[in-house]
Amino acid sequence: QVQLVESGGDLVQTGGSLRLSCAASGNIFGINAMGWYRQAPGKQRELVASIATGGRRNYAESVKGRFTISRDNAKNTVYLQMDSLKPEDTAVYLCNMNVRQRPWDSGADYWGQGTQVTVSS
Repeated sequence: QVQLVESGGDLVQTGGSLRLSCAASGNIFGINAMGWYRQAPGKQRELVASIATGGRRNYAESVKGRFTISRDNAKNTVYLQMDSLKPEDTAVYLCNMNVRQRPWDSGADYWGQGTQVTVSS
């Protein structure tokens, strides 16, 4: 099995910064794409940022220029540096990883439990 554990969520004022981390553990041969999603009350889950194996990054338009995603393959960890936070960034942030447990696997998606980010105005 594979477990993803997020950390770093907190209450912060508008304009502040937070750094989220998500570490994977368990039976892991390799990890394909890693990403961060968020879900606010009454809204659909949305992709915030993703990073491919080779490092190519993709961001939601609403966070471009403010958020930076990175990964440490040796630690099976993905990070999300969030700067210039706005109240509309308030949500539960969930990490997602496409994990290969064996060399011939194409990969399966795993999710963390989520970490709350609240931005006060």
